[in-house]
Amino acid sequence: MEKIFELAIVFITAYLIGSIPTGYIIVKTFTGQDIRTIGSGSTGATNVKRVMGKKWFFITLLLDAFKGALPVVLAALFATTFTGIGLLPVIAAIAVILGHSKSIFLKFTGGKSVASGVGTILALNWQVGLMIALIWAIITYASKYVSLGSIIALAVSPILMWWVKAPIAYIGYCLIAAIYVIWLHRSNIQRLIKGEENKVR
Repeated sequence: MEKIFELAIVFITAYLIGSIPTGYIIVKTFTGQDIRTIGSGSTGATNVKRVMGKKWFFITLLLDAFKGALPVVLAALFATTFTGIGLLPVIAAIAVILGHSKSIFLKFTGGKSVASGVGTILALNWQVGLMIALIWAIITYASKYVSLGSIIALAVSPILMWWVKAPIAYIGYCLIAAIYVIWLHRSNIQRLIKGEENKVR
């Protein structure tokens, strides 16, 4: 019973932290606009850039990554159950990306969990986190498509986690996160196929 209680506490806490709508708060505070009514309707960094420019894109990106990493680090530090397989940090990571994309504070709307997802992976294994961040940056810069960089970076994360011989729970999480983030990008994928996706200027 104690183990189930700890799992529940970790999940709920991480979900609430993930639900903090960083991009929404920034745009609302400085412009008075609801970012969900602008551009793609996402609360993520890319949509923030459409409203407030490059500086706030990077600020939102970093805050969302920190928001993703924090619950995972806390779960790893204070977990007393399932420590051998790293389950609680993975539960925290799953809850964070769910919270970011389905925020309880925004009637279960949100972003596409890329920055927060990278933050969770950085917290689980900093080498893999840095590698996928680099992959994202290179592909985004070369193609000028943020969505393409995001999809590919998350798609290779389970392979990289396996390559560094991370715990099986971490590999499984990266697979789940990759599938979930790609699913959240399904409309972007359709636009990429049609050649209608917006490029980064």
